[in-house]
Amino acid sequence: MAVVFVASSLLPTPFAVFTMHGFLDEETGIEHVALTLGDVKTPAPVLGRVHSECLTGDALFSLRCDCGFQLEAALKAIAKEGRGVLLYLRQEGRGIGLLNKIRAYALQDKGADTVEANEQLGFPADMRKYTMCRPMLEHLGIKMVELMTNNPKKIAALTELGITVTSRKPIEFGNNRYNERYLATKANKMGHLLGLQHQQESPTDNH
Repeated sequence: MAVVFVASSLLPTPFAVFTMHGFLDEETGIEHVALTLGDVKTPAPVLGRVHSECLTGDALFSLRCDCGFQLEAALKAIAKEGRGVLLYLRQEGRGIGLLNKIRAYALQDKGADTVEANEQLGFPADMRKYTMCRPMLEHLGIKMVELMTNNPKKIAALTELGITVTSRKPIEFGNNRYNERYLATKANKMGHLLGLQHQQESPTDNH
C-alpha cells in the first residue's frame, strides 16, 4: 500500500492542542489523518486508538452507535496522558461507505441487526482494512502501542502487520437505548469484548 505523508499542522481542540498529520493512499486516493500529542518517538509504548470514520456518530451526534463517544473518550484519554496517537481512517460504515451505511440503517429500521443488514446488502459484516496503519505509525516513529479498543480482531490485524500491541485498554462509552441491540450484536456476532470497563488485558487474553 502506497501511503505517503503529505503535511502536518497544529489542531487545537477542547481537550488539547494536537498535531495533525495528513496521509494519502496513492493507489485509492483516500486520505487518512493521525493526531499526535507529546513525544511519541520515545521507546515506551504510546497510548493509541485506531478509529474508522463514522460521519453519523463522529460529526452528527448519532446515538445509533458508540463511535462518536469513543472518539471523544480517546482524545480525552490521550490529553490526560499528555502523550498519544489517534489514527483516523477513512473507511466509513465498517468499509461499505456512507450511502450503503444509510441503506443498512434502513434495513435495521425494519428489524435487521447491524450484521444482517450488511449481509442483506451483499457485504461482509466488517470490510475494514488496517494496512495503512503501519506506514502511518512508521512515519510517526511509533513502535509500540497501548491500544484503546474493544475489538480483538483489530489487535490481531495490527499484530499481523508487525505492530506491537503491548496491552488493550477497553473503551466503552455512549451506551443508550438506541444502540443496545447494536452493541449486543457487536459482542455476540463480531466478538467485541464488552462489559470490561474496569479491566486491562494483555492482547493474548481471550476471555
